Formats: sequence, C-alpha cells, structure tokens
Amino acid sequence: MLIKEYRIPMPMSVEEYRIAQLYMIQKKSREETCGEGSGVEILANRPYTDGPGGSGQYTHKVYHIGMHIPSWFRSILPKAALRVEEESWNAYPYTRTRYTCPFVEKFSIDIETYYKPDTGDQVDVFNLPPTERRQRTLDPIDIVKDPIAPHEYLAEEDPKLYKSAKTKRGPLTDDWIEEFNNDPAKEPIMCAYKLCKVEFRYWGMQSKIERFIHDVGLRKVMVRAHRQAWCWQDEWYGLTMEDIRQLELEAQLMLAQKMARFSCAEEGGEPNSALPAPDKEQEDAAEAIDSMEAAELPSDARPSRGELTKQWSTSSRSSRSSKRGGSPSCHSISEWRMQSIARDSDDSTDEEFFDAHEDLSDNEEIFNKEITKWSSNDLMDKMETVDAEGSQ
Repeated sequence: MLIKEYRIPMPMSVEEYRIAQLYMIQKKSREETCGEGSGVEILANRPYTDGPGGSGQYTHKVYHIGMHIPSWFRSILPKAALRVEEESWNAYPYTRTRYTCPFVEKFSIDIETYYKPDTGDQVDVFNLPPTERRQRTLDPIDIVKDPIAPHEYLAEEDPKLYKSAKTKRGPLTDDWIEEFNNDPAKEPIMCAYKLCKVEFRYWGMQSKIERFIHDVGLRKVMVRAHRQAWCWQDEWYGLTMEDIRQLELEAQLMLAQKMARFSCAEEGGEPNSALPAPDKEQEDAAEAIDSMEAAELPSDARPSRGELTKQWSTSSRSSRSSKRGGSPSCHSISEWRMQSIARDSDDSTDEEFFDAHEDLSDNEEIFNKEITKWSSNDLMDKMETVDAEGSQ
C-alpha cells in the first residue's frame, strides 16, 4: 500500500469550498457522460446518520471508463472490467471516499479528507498510528505553481489570469500563500488535507501501479479540479445547499436517462424490451427533464423531488439490466456485485499474479465463455489471436 497525504490550500473559506466542490462534481458528471462506455451513473444519493464522520450525505456512483482505454484492449475485456465504483460519505468538514473495481479484487483507493481554515501547516490531522505515519509521504499542491498538461490548459481556468466578477478576488500570484501569511485578514483561506491510500496487491506490479495511480489518477486530477473550483466561482458563488441538492437531483435523472437511451438504441430501438412501461408520473418527469435540456426553466417549473426520484429509480435499474445483457434482473446492483465477487473467489487462489507466466498446453482454453478475472498472462498469450466474438 502506498500512502500519501496531499495538502491543498485554497483562497476561500471552508464553507465556500463545500459549495464549490459539490457544484464542480455535479457539473463534471453532466459534461463527461455520453452513454455506455463513458460517464457517471448515480446509484444512490441520500442522507445517513450513522457512518464515517457521524451523519452526512452518502453517494454511490459507477464510473464507466471504456472510452478511456484503447479499443483493441476494450474488445477483449468483459464489461465488468470497465467499471469503477465509488462510495462516498460526506460529513463535512470530514469526508471519506472509496473506489473499487468488481473485476479486480485486490485493488482499492481510500481517501479521507479534513477541511481546515489554515494554510496546511498542521502536523498530524488524521492521528495516524506510528506504522502508517512512517509510510506516509507529504505532497503539498499549489494551484498556481503546480504544472498542468499543455493539452489541458485553458486560459479561463488559469488562477494567474482569472478575476472574479462577483467576489473581485484574483488573479493570484506565485506567492499568494506567503502574502496571506503576512496579512491573514486580507482574504479567507482554507486547506484540504487528503490522506490517500492506494492498494494494488498483485506481485511484480504493485509498486509501479500504485505510483502511477497516485501521480496520474489522483495528483494530476486534483490539481486541475481545484484550479477549476477557483475559476468557476462566479457560477457557484451565492448558491445554497438547497440549490446544490436540486442540481444534484436534476443531474441524477439526466444521467440515468442518457444511460437508458443509449441502452435502448443499442438493442435496436425497442425500449419496451429493456424498460418497463412508465406510469404517468414518470412520463411527466421525463418531459420536464427533456425541456430542461432544451431551455433553462424557472425554479417553480422544475419537477418535484418525488417525480425525480421515481423516474431515476426506474430508468437506472433498466439501464443496468440491459448493459449486463439478457433480460432485466430484479436484483439490486449491490446484490449483483456481491454474487460476482463470491463467484470469483470460488475459482481464485492467492497465487494468481498479473505478471506470472506459465507454459500452457495447446489444448488448454485460456478464455472461458464468461471471463471473471483478468491476468496479463492470459492477455499476452491470446492477444494476437482473440477476436471480438470470443470476448464477453
């Protein structure tokens, strides 16, 4: 396991950051979803009273990452390998998020975060045990000075150039943290302390993959996301938590409809074969959301919370059923995942390694009709001969 603690100072208050973060998450979820193979599917978004941090908001999402890997590699992998599940407990100013992949049992990312009104100078916010404290690496992030990939650079998302029309804050200089320390009353400031634990327990690849996930999957993403949170402040400044929850509900339904429509089109334009017949409330909610996509509606014209929730429940379940193939299942996504893991564990041993090589006889079948585990040995031996028909 590779443990890093990222410290990200931001020139805003702790409460402002809460609105900025939630607004940014729902906006990016809408922008990056275009159907199966790419985007986010929201399975749950509800309050909890007894969990990490006490009480807060629980979300369960599925990230479809198929469009982010080469097509030839995607063609030989089962759909379960193209899903990453996220469970998040938001008890602000404490949050915890866990990422897993049902196809890769020994992989997980666990992120704990505290938001504090300082510049990131607290020694041990997480009260780590001695063993984890010795493993931990500190990695501060500066949204102004840290580099960003040239193909991702946008002038409107550059803190050195951005000036807010609403708050009159910005642009930021390279020494903005030192300027705050010299004059603490000048601007609000806070810091996100993020303790990230990445585990990829496969012999021979563990250290390389864990470093790659930290450098590319976490640090690079956090630098860009926090630059956007600052430079999008004219969009989120002044919003309340009620406004954010309404935006999340609208995003939840829109994402479910996009996934359901893609599934219907994939099955030959016969939605009745995958989707149950909608009732009157569901049709009303669908029409309301379609009109939102075409034109911006006033707040009193939005569908009710009950309509949004009911429509999401039906279309999301149907979408998941059609993507797995065959007729829709009445089981929830959590039941399916546990059954899949149980089936995998029956056939697995601790001696399966991604990079272990064994000599196989000519008549041994490497790819079963239903692949439940991936090993690089299998892929390397069959990569040149497997066709799309042989993949599940």
